[in-house]
Amino acid sequence: MAPVDDELWIEELGELSADAEQALRGLVSQLSQRASAPTSSELREIASSPATHLLVARDSAGTIVGMLTLAVFRIPTGVRAWIEDVVVDQRARGRGVGRRLTEKAVDLARSHGARTVELTSRPSRTAANQLYRSLGFNERETNVYRLSIEGRR
Repeated sequence: MAPVDDELWIEELGELSADAEQALRGLVSQLSQRASAPTSSELREIASSPATHLLVARDSAGTIVGMLTLAVFRIPTGVRAWIEDVVVDQRARGRGVGRRLTEKAVDLARSHGARTVELTSRPSRTAANQLYRSLGFNERETNVYRLSIEGRR
């Protein structure tokens, strides 16, 4: 565990306790009302995969108050890193949790050889977008496409 300050620390979850699973499900529900809560099996798969790093922020009581997933993978043009599913518990917002999680993810991506870190954020998430800009992330001129394959044949 890496101490962040007197009240928060960031750690990567490799193994998941029942309490951690419950906390992560609660955070996912705050992130997206459409996404179904991840199963225990899905959470274990994320935590154990060499391509994903499940980072959490804990408060002084050890309670998980935020999470972030960093995906790091090699493609022919180099090592890529993507930040996904950043969420801070409603009761812990405004305390620098998202900043600390993101800084840890960037450091981790760098240690794996990534030269850049990508993420997306809905324009309606004003505070998150301000955070990313303050950390040096730049908005890119690109098209992001999505194909929903659920129910397709």
